Amino acid sequence: IYADPKSVDTVYVLNVGFYKSVDGGRSYTTLSVPHSDNHDLWIDPNNPLRMINANDGGANVTTDGGRNWSEQDQPTAQFYRVALDNDFPYHIYGAQQDNSTVKIASRTTGFGITIRDWEETAGSESGWVQPHPKDSNIVFGGNYGGYLTRLDHRTGQERDINVWPDNPMGWGAEGMKYRFQWNFPILFSPHDSNTLYTAGNMLFKTTNEGQSWTAISTDLTRNEKSKLGPSGGPITKDNTSVEYYCTIFAVAESPVTKGVIWTGSDDGLVHVTRDGGANWERVSDNIKRLPEWIQINSIEASPFDAGTAYVAATMYKSDDNSPYLYKTTDFGKTWKKITTGIPETSFTRVIREDPNRRGLLYAGTETGVYVSFDDGEHWQSLQLNLPVVPITDLAVHKRDKDLVVATQGRSFWILDDLTVLHQWDGSIAAKESHLFKPEDVVRMPGGGFRTRGASTIGQNHPSGAVIWYHLKEKPKSEVSIEILDTAGRSVRTFSSRQTAGESGGQPGADDGGGRFGGAPTRVPADKGLNRFEWDLRYPDASRFPGLILWAGMLSGPKAVPGTYQVKMTVDGRAVTADFSLQKDPRITTTQDEFQKQFDLLLKIRDKLTETHDAIVAIRDARRQVNDYAARVKSRTDAQPVTDSAKLLSDNLTKIEEALYQTRNQSSQDPLNYPIRLNNKLAALAGSIAGPDAQPTDQHFAVYQYLVKGIDAELARLRSIFTTDVPAFNQLVRDQNIPAVSPKF
Repeated sequence: IYADPKSVDTVYVLNVGFYKSVDGGRSYTTLSVPHSDNHDLWIDPNNPLRMINANDGGANVTTDGGRNWSEQDQPTAQFYRVALDNDFPYHIYGAQQDNSTVKIASRTTGFGITIRDWEETAGSESGWVQPHPKDSNIVFGGNYGGYLTRLDHRTGQERDINVWPDNPMGWGAEGMKYRFQWNFPILFSPHDSNTLYTAGNMLFKTTNEGQSWTAISTDLTRNEKSKLGPSGGPITKDNTSVEYYCTIFAVAESPVTKGVIWTGSDDGLVHVTRDGGANWERVSDNIKRLPEWIQINSIEASPFDAGTAYVAATMYKSDDNSPYLYKTTDFGKTWKKITTGIPETSFTRVIREDPNRRGLLYAGTETGVYVSFDDGEHWQSLQLNLPVVPITDLAVHKRDKDLVVATQGRSFWILDDLTVLHQWDGSIAAKESHLFKPEDVVRMPGGGFRTRGASTIGQNHPSGAVIWYHLKEKPKSEVSIEILDTAGRSVRTFSSRQTAGESGGQPGADDGGGRFGGAPTRVPADKGLNRFEWDLRYPDASRFPGLILWAGMLSGPKAVPGTYQVKMTVDGRAVTADFSLQKDPRITTTQDEFQKQFDLLLKIRDKLTETHDAIVAIRDARRQVNDYAARVKSRTDAQPVTDSAKLLSDNLTKIEEALYQTRNQSSQDPLNYPIRLNNKLAALAGSIAGPDAQPTDQHFAVYQYLVKGIDAELARLRSIFTTDVPAFNQLVRDQNIPAVSPKF
């Protein structure tokens, strides 16, 4: 109930609906809001017409007292669990409170991750979602009421495969054959992609995608009868099965040994079987000082040792916000509490072990993410730029080395590139400098986008090679990053001193909106951890002030797949590390085809540089000629010299105008003035560089045609510089005036 700060008779009541009274609560009208299940309301104390409503769908703003509300386009989804598939790029799956389940791409070939990159998938608002390990078009999803479906994304057909399809609505847990709470586990066996598990109060499995189910356990909960009655009351009951108690809340099968399965219940029990369910052992009794009715929220079976498992439990529903994390290394015979470093008021929901480094653990708490490098002995914050928000689940993608976070109210987050954590040890901070081995890179479009307030667009995965390094102190001189190819030849060098452009380029050029243009990059050199990204490109073609192109590419060609080396030099001390550049596994381009593309683009880049350097030389020579003519035009004997200067200047201009459209003053001018040879060649480069594919025969033909035209103009320019300019200089010397000195 919320009172209007300006009117004693105006109140708002929130529940499933949104209601307003202007007579002190004697009568109410319903206000329409974008989403139901309202939770909170903020009323501007100075302007009560301005309000913010929080609900299960997110948040909405009104400035007219509730007649109109803003869209729900903020990333505020409440996810319960997160699952990942094996696609490239992989997809993220989860169920949103009071909204659909989603399947969303982890990276795209575009500038960001948008609404076009996600779709609804199996299940509904509260359940686990699991893609088939061998075919991500087949997805299994749950919801309350024991609801379990199989969706084929190819056909759109969704099939109910409930373990026991008896609708529980209105019944308490005591009236059900099996008890399924609203967030019941669904998971595939890591050893058999045809084996799918799910759990109510018993554990079930299917090997035929839900056509039939087999119970592989007895009741693995306390089955406390006093806690299985109807929920709610005394006026209205809440029997939707959401409130069912004494259920299995977490399940995990060992990735190391088939048939070693762990279960945890919401009433405080942990069981393990070592024979696929034939025999079960209750091992929670071995956990010292474990609260009796605690909820076992997640279980992590170690990917390195079958006898090792981790448990995250919560007791917040009993007003206990303490963290509860436990570890066993002997199949549950003994347990150790592992919470040192996590605040005593931040209860824990999930724990995961990184499959790429033994003993590297991640924990999700009510207030953020924590990391342990010593198997849980000590924890420290891994919050970085993640908002302070409840973490409901964590998943690590082994191949892509990403940590994916499900939150309650801030959607999904991805921590790209866990290689720094994989390589981190206590000695690094004490070194003057340390270069981490970069993660292997997949060559594909996309990346580079930063949200800058665009809340509906997700930041994409980096498209370049990410280079991490640690500096004990800020360097005295500089930090340089050099990229070397397989043969040890230098590809590109960057420096912390570099502030504008690179060798061979000039700042301030306009290549038609920046679509294909490279950006100068400065190497950071701050105390602590630093990050630099190489965009996989060789140096750009040279530019000149005022350059305007229409869809022309001046960027250097992308590196071909292969092994590369990064060389970092700090105050004269150099270290190196190798990394691999791989092709997108979805394409069929061969190494030879990549090389053909690279070789042609490199030739184009070099010809553009030659052309643009010639234009710079033309302009410099013409300036000197015209400056001289202006100085001597008033002399009575200057006519032969000024006439020669005009002829020389005109001939230089004709060559420049053949090479470049000199009438361009803005990016739209090429619509009025036809582009010239340099722009045509730069546009050809953009056409060739678009896909990861070899150039067409036509590309080679047009290249030869354009280069022939450019070379003809450059030959005329050389003739002018070797014949006409010396003749003009001789004429100038006869007049005893300094000669022109062309720079070409």
